Amino acid sequence: MNQQISRRDFTKAIMTLAGSIMGAVVALPGIAYLVSPGAKAQKSESWKSLGAFANYPVGDPTAFSFTTTRGNGWEKTVKSSTVYVLRGAGDDVRVFSNICTHLSCNASWHKDVNHYICPCHDAHYAIDGAVVSGPAPRPLDQYEAKIESGNLLIHFSG
Repeated sequence: MNQQISRRDFTKAIMTLAGSIMGAVVALPGIAYLVSPGAKAQKSESWKSLGAFANYPVGDPTAFSFTTTRGNGWEKTVKSSTVYVLRGAGDDVRVFSNICTHLSCNASWHKDVNHYICPCHDAHYAIDGAVVSGPAPRPLDQYEAKIESGNLLIHFSG
């Protein structure tokens, strides 16, 4: 079985191979560019600085608002969050989310009644985040906090 390939078929095969290689060399970087954002690992947890620990008064819940940016492929999402910092004696500190545990409305501190109050369904929380009244099923969420070099940091996910 001695088959001979014609010069025309050989040239077609070589040109097809060369064209395929050139097409791949041009297309692969473009494909990598389009796919790469979705392949990157997303960082969802981090330590967030709330500024100097000395700025927070003892015994008075203080609101601190900040924004976080999260990338999901080509989409960037900016989220605003608020926490309440309750400083105790010495380095004792507790940081609470302002999100009501009932339906995720924003609770706020009301100094006149010494409660966090959610306006949606009148849920009341004590200064330590415990449920006082209303439909809330559990206390306010609390963040892990630490003090480094005089700055207050919380372990924030979300």
